[in-house]
Amino acid sequence: MLAIDVKEEQFAQLKAQYDPVFEELKKKICAYNPQCDQEFLERAYNFGLWAHREQRRFSGEPYFEHCLQVAHILADMRMDSITIAAGLLHDVVEDTGFTIKDIEEEFGEQVALLVDGVTKITELSGRKNLSYEVRQAETFRKMLLSMAKDLRVIIIKLADRLHNMRTLQHVPAKNRLRIALETRDVYAPLAHRFGMHKVKSELEDLAFKYLENKQFVDLVRRLNQKKEEREAYIQNIIEPIKEELKNHNIKAEVYGRPKHLYSIYRKMKLRNKPLEEIYDLFAIRIIVEKVEECYYVLGLVHNLFTPVYERFKDYIAMPKFNGYQSLHTTIVDKNGHMVEIQIRTFDMHRVAEMGIAAHWRYKEGMGDKRTVEFDSQVQWVRQLLEQYEGASTTSAQEFLESLKINLYQDEVFVFTPKGDVIRLPVGATPVDFAFAVHTNIGMHCIGAKVNGRIVPLKYELKSGDLVEIITSANQHPHQDWLTFVKTAKARHHIRKYLREVQFEHSVKLGDEIITKYFKRYGLKAGEQTLARIAKELLYDDERQLKAAVGRGDVSIDKILSLVLDEKPKEEKVSLIKRIFRGKK
Repeated sequence: MLAIDVKEEQFAQLKAQYDPVFEELKKKICAYNPQCDQEFLERAYNFGLWAHREQRRFSGEPYFEHCLQVAHILADMRMDSITIAAGLLHDVVEDTGFTIKDIEEEFGEQVALLVDGVTKITELSGRKNLSYEVRQAETFRKMLLSMAKDLRVIIIKLADRLHNMRTLQHVPAKNRLRIALETRDVYAPLAHRFGMHKVKSELEDLAFKYLENKQFVDLVRRLNQKKEEREAYIQNIIEPIKEELKNHNIKAEVYGRPKHLYSIYRKMKLRNKPLEEIYDLFAIRIIVEKVEECYYVLGLVHNLFTPVYERFKDYIAMPKFNGYQSLHTTIVDKNGHMVEIQIRTFDMHRVAEMGIAAHWRYKEGMGDKRTVEFDSQVQWVRQLLEQYEGASTTSAQEFLESLKINLYQDEVFVFTPKGDVIRLPVGATPVDFAFAVHTNIGMHCIGAKVNGRIVPLKYELKSGDLVEIITSANQHPHQDWLTFVKTAKARHHIRKYLREVQFEHSVKLGDEIITKYFKRYGLKAGEQTLARIAKELLYDDERQLKAAVGRGDVSIDKILSLVLDEKPKEEKVSLIKRIFRGKK
């Protein structure tokens, strides 16, 4: 009885501490979603608070502080009640005695599915018996499996990781680098792929702080030294733009956005230049109400400043792979320095900052109202899973290599002869194009015409190219294609074909070796005999066994010894003598 009283007292103290924080959370949610199910959220809050009541974080604060902060991050993204409830409960199964079944009975199938997805990802991240590369590949794969069921899993996991990174200073030093490295290499790229620029930028900066602390501190110091000068410079660009917009009765927000720390640091490294020689430390952003105003404002900006036309990009007409839309133009100031200006609508701005989280539209009691962009991201996840289905940990390097192409890519837009647009990463070739159109076209691609001219298969395509693929039934993928293709789909199908060819070659060679030795010693290579040996050596079937012999993984002596095992004693002695004589 005393133990129950103590638990109740702990719970009452925590409620007194966190009820005001939860009330703020509810206000935040109701502001953008007046139909939110407050009673449902309160049940999730009380359940999570009770489940974690005895736990503390490394900082010494109650563990539920983390769960509440994750829910606040999700509310900042304007997520639905189901997702926020799952955020409040995301660590319950991993860290307490409650099960997924308990969550499902109390909060329904959707919340249980989301909590289960987050839990499975977390379980894998903590496995230290795997190499970093294999753990990274397996974490990606687990995420893809969870996301294929419900993409909101990754939104919760990113919110979870973001708060953990914000409080990483409290984690033991031996774990900080591992967590920061995983954040930079796994979570930030995923946030980028799903268009969540705000989350991606903060994750990268926080990882940078721990992975390269000396450079981080130095860069912050140097940027702060020039902060006032930089702000004055931004105002000199912004003021005439604001005045021009006012003269044309266009309502807009205009401001300068500093590039995030890690992106500046990467530019310094890539260009091998000091900070003083990096001029694009910020971008000017103009946010308007209507799409047509974007193009009108573009004209006004070009009248005010000298534009660099070759750097103009229209991501409104041709959105990026993650749904990002904006007009990008570069102007030259009076000192000859180039400044990037981004023009977009308020809706585009929300998508640019929040990505897939902005594409989720949920109305309580009406089911999900996902946008086309949201569903296209789900399709991308499922395509990746299809490509890497059955991949083992031995292919971790190949898996990661292809994933990184998919996660971090600039794009070119090319056209089929029918006028369809095909998006490909920069540096893509006609072979990548062929596989993007149809796997069968890629498998039999023998040549290509770009803008009516024959080009090599390793030719790098450019935006606006019209591409026509020439095929032949006798053509098949070549090993050297792997030296120039860029897309994961092309690499996957080329490697799959080459493995199949190699496998068939190994089967043929293994069959010849077995036939030769069985004939020499008067043995019968019956299907039943080989099937038994295959099973004994843990191969799926006779062909797998023959391939293993052909590759040299299983010796013919091993096969012969297993054949002898099933023979009567007298016949076995006779066969051993024959084999021994044959080897002399």
